[in-house]
Amino acid sequence: MDLRQMEYVVALAEERHFTRAAGLSGVSQSGLSAAIRSLEEELGTPLFDRTTRRVEPTDAGRALLPHARAMLMQATAARDAVVAASRELSGTLRIGAEQCLGVVDVGALLERFDRRFPHVQISFTQAGSHDLVAQVREDVLDAAFVATADHLGGLVQTELGREPLVVLMRPDHRLAGASVLGPHDLVDEAFIDFDPAWALRPLNDSAFAAASLHRNVRLSVNDVHTLLDLVSRGLGIAIVPAHVAAKRQAAGLVRVRLTALGSPEWVVCAVTSSWDRPTSPAPYLLEILAETPRSTGPDSPWVIPLPAPQGEV
Repeated sequence: MDLRQMEYVVALAEERHFTRAAGLSGVSQSGLSAAIRSLEEELGTPLFDRTTRRVEPTDAGRALLPHARAMLMQATAARDAVVAASRELSGTLRIGAEQCLGVVDVGALLERFDRRFPHVQISFTQAGSHDLVAQVREDVLDAAFVATADHLGGLVQTELGREPLVVLMRPDHRLAGASVLGPHDLVDEAFIDFDPAWALRPLNDSAFAAASLHRNVRLSVNDVHTLLDLVSRGLGIAIVPAHVAAKRQAAGLVRVRLTALGSPEWVVCAVTSSWDRPTSPAPYLLEILAETPRSTGPDSPWVIPLPAPQGEV
C-alpha cells in the first residue's frame, strides 16, 4: 500500500461517492476505482460496499481509515521537516482571507507554513473579499483567499474550488417543503445576509438583479454563526454556500437548492499582485496548499490541488 492509495481511501470514505472522491483527489474515477480494487486485492478483503446510489466502508475499511489518515499526516510532517532543514526563508508573509470560505482551511495552512518556515513572520487579516482585494492591489497584503472574481483588475487569480448556493430557513417556514426555489419565489421574503464588503452579499444581490427583482435584506451581519442564529430564530431566510448550510449550527434548519436562474456559484480564489516577486513568501504558502491532502466534512473544509495560475485577468 502507498500514500496515494491512502488518500483515495480517505476521500472515498468521507465522500461516499466515487466521482466526488476522484474529483477531490485529482484523479479519474476509473483510476481511483482501480487503485481501491488493487488495495483490496492486496489486503485480501473488501474495504467498501458499493451500491448504485452510495458507497460505504466495510468493517475492514473503517479499521483502515485512522491508519490511512495517520500515514498522510506523517508524510506531511516529514515533508515539512525536510523543507525546514533545507530552506532558509525569512521576512513577513502578509496574508488575508474571508471568513469561512469552505474551500481552503486557512488555519491549517498557516500552521503548516509556520512549521516549515519558522523564521517567517505571519501577518494575517480577516475581512470581506472586496476589502481584501483592495489591500492586495495596494500592496498591503501579499496574497488573499477570497470568494470573488470581480474587480480584480491586473491581479493574478488562481481558482481553488467552487460550490452551489442554497436557501436556508426554519423547518416551519412556508417554503420549507419546496424542492427548488428561484428569485421569484423569494421576492417577498426578509433576508439575513452579510455586509456588502463580504463576497456573498453582492453574489446574492446579482441573482435578483438579473431577474429585475428587489430583495429585502432585513439584517446585515459580519459573522457566519450570527447569521445562522438569526435564521434559526425566524428573523429571516438566507442564501449561503452549501458548506455553511452543512455546519452543526445549521443542523435544525432546512436547505433548499436554487434554480439555475438563481444559483450563482460560490467561487474561491487565491489572488496576488504577482506570483514571482522574490521578496514575497506567498508562493511558498501556495506551494504548501498544492501539497495538502484533501479532507471533507461539514466542519472540515477541503483543499484541492492548486492549478497553475491563470495569468492576469
